[in-house]
Amino acid sequence: MSDPLPRAEPVSATPFAGRAVLISLSPPMKRYSLRARQAQALETLLKVKLPKSVGAVAGDIACLGPDEWVMRGETALPPTVGAGVPVAITDVSERSVCIIVEGGGAAKLLMAGCPLDLDKMPVGHATRTIFETVEIVLIRDAPDRFQIDVWRSFSDWLWTALRTASSH
Repeated sequence: MSDPLPRAEPVSATPFAGRAVLISLSPPMKRYSLRARQAQALETLLKVKLPKSVGAVAGDIACLGPDEWVMRGETALPPTVGAGVPVAITDVSERSVCIIVEGGGAAKLLMAGCPLDLDKMPVGHATRTIFETVEIVLIRDAPDRFQIDVWRSFSDWLWTALRTASSH
């Protein structure tokens, strides 16, 4: 029998303070990709109210498309959830890491590589977008705080790009 491997994050756990921003790695969290043609099936199964409009966030759940949600946080679903129900619930916890960018210069820093006008992005909104060429899910928690979910394979590059941009 083999021993379990220790978890190693792909970026530094030490926060980086740049110009008017703090960049840090979020603690590990559970993530589930939720898909259903009818939101009601997921709501009944999970016993939660799903956000209906694309970009809306309700609690730990963000609506990323007309039939697509992501649930992030401490919630751990049992592996049999959804069996026999016309939904797809996939544990994608290890696929991504979350980088937090906060401070008065957070939006400006992110707009250095993101094509969106983040000054117009409301608090409590989520979107799938890119930072330069890397796909990210961006969630605005507060006027000066964003969470970025990025695939592990791109996280070191994104961390370095954010640090570099915040130093200029």
